[in-house]
Amino acid sequence: MNHATPQVGSPTGTFTQLLSSTRRGARLARLLAVTELHSWDTPPDLTERAELVVAELAANAVLHGRVPGRCFRLTLAYDPAVSCLRVEVSDARGDLIPRSLPADTEPDALRTGGRGLTLVAALADHWDCVPYPPSGKTVRAVLTAPVDT
Repeated sequence: MNHATPQVGSPTGTFTQLLSSTRRGARLARLLAVTELHSWDTPPDLTERAELVVAELAANAVLHGRVPGRCFRLTLAYDPAVSCLRVEVSDARGDLIPRSLPADTEPDALRTGGRGLTLVAALADHWDCVPYPPSGKTVRAVLTAPVDT
């Protein structure tokens, strides 16, 4: 007789979407991420932080990672057991690796850009950048929320 095998642990929510490398695509990435996170019942604090992180990473993919005719990819993975969310944004420009400003750098109040990764670093527990074959990169950010006991 066939029996269903129970799954060990909580199910992990995953979401992946290719989006156009345009301002509209970046905006859609943020809206899709929030919609998906609400459907997974993620904690409000985690959802709010993730919305900002997705917005910054998608904007960077469009501004700095754009290759004409190529899309960027948004991937979300949520583990409710530990209230951990991984946000990944992959683009086609592996030659431009993002780096955050050194901690001792004085911010220029008149600059209109360049604060995105500083914001990501402040909102995420960890972020990094890895190659995305064949020629792109993936910027990953991990966000956690306290687990209710």
